[in-house]
Amino acid sequence: MDTKLCNSYIEILKEELVPALGCTEPIAIAYAAAKAREFVSDFPVRAVLECSGNIIKNVKSVTVPNTDGLTGIRASMLAGLVGGKADQQMEVLADLTPEHLVAIKRLLKTNFCEVRLLETKLNLHIVLHVMTESENVTVEMKHAHSNICRIEKNGQIIYHNNEDDKYLGTFTDRSILSVKNIYEFANTVPLECVRRLIDKQIECNIRIAEEGLRGNYGINIGRALLAIGQNGLVQDKMKAYAAAASEARMSGCALPVVTNSGSGNQGIATSVPVIIYARERNIPEEKLIRGLVFSNLLTIHQKTLIGRLSAFCGAVSASCSSGAAITYLEGGTLEQINQTIHNTLANISGIVCDGAKPSCAAKIASCLDASYMSHVLAMNDQHYQAGNGILKNDVEDTIAAVGHIACYGMRTTDTEILKVMLGNS
Repeated sequence: MDTKLCNSYIEILKEELVPALGCTEPIAIAYAAAKAREFVSDFPVRAVLECSGNIIKNVKSVTVPNTDGLTGIRASMLAGLVGGKADQQMEVLADLTPEHLVAIKRLLKTNFCEVRLLETKLNLHIVLHVMTESENVTVEMKHAHSNICRIEKNGQIIYHNNEDDKYLGTFTDRSILSVKNIYEFANTVPLECVRRLIDKQIECNIRIAEEGLRGNYGINIGRALLAIGQNGLVQDKMKAYAAAASEARMSGCALPVVTNSGSGNQGIATSVPVIIYARERNIPEEKLIRGLVFSNLLTIHQKTLIGRLSAFCGAVSASCSSGAAITYLEGGTLEQINQTIHNTLANISGIVCDGAKPSCAAKIASCLDASYMSHVLAMNDQHYQAGNGILKNDVEDTIAAVGHIACYGMRTTDTEILKVMLGNS
């Protein structure tokens, strides 16, 4: 791989493997609020928050970290406004105090904040207006969870990012990604170029997985999965650890997760199964790091075509990647890796996203079941052929087909899901 392409792949990893405390959609709202607070002299007397449907869908049912169990859009906005630190971006709520919580709960009992559905073509779009007696500030976020594209104060634009030529307005072009190039990059990248990123992902995501298995979150699905798998099979441990990490995160655990493509659950499903598999199989550390490079980039590649948020469950893409990475760890050929991807996408591409919530953990476990089965089949050179449903001859065409269905074909599905979730149907 030439140096320019290699450097671009490293930049993509740096852009996407970002620590976040809490589910990224409520945290994006909190970040916008914390940023708005920086531009007013006094604490606001009113706020109006406009959100795209997918933001509403993904904030509705998750617990906001460090808030004593508060959930929802208003709690997310108030947490950022009262005690958020914008310079910490996706860890904006790391330093909330009991005093902040008293103020947040008091404001929740008032009509301080109005929430509106934002009429927009973008799935990830937030516009927050805050008003004091003499000032008004608007903060707009588009495309990505920390991409503030406009700040306006008293009718004057004081910040504007119009880099629409970049991917999502801010990132390195993703069209350079392909399974073949990702495989080559994972095999050849100097470890010192990626080790810090991957070590951080291992540390954070395994830590929250262990906390999920130890603590009391949701329905404790991780412990249940370990109990079911009493024979100690590696696939049972993979599912249990990944599901436990997700459930803890969705239930407000105050530990950060290293995300992938703007999602902590995708970061978990992309990494935790690969880490657990490598540890259970005594795979050398260098091979694990390269496997995680492969898995992360493959998830990013799939999500580029699907979009940041959609009606398509991100656990499918991430679990597909971790299954393919396990094939990679086992010395599978590029063809067998492609077969793992084909087998997985032939099976579970129909899972819908009905918002972020504790039951995402169960979806991750189910998707990992499918991806591990796909790995086992591929290692035996058993795979579904082109023409089976949406499968194509070339793996890139299959990935593109899934992306098209998720991005375009499921738009109406997304609208109907939101209607049902909000009680409008």
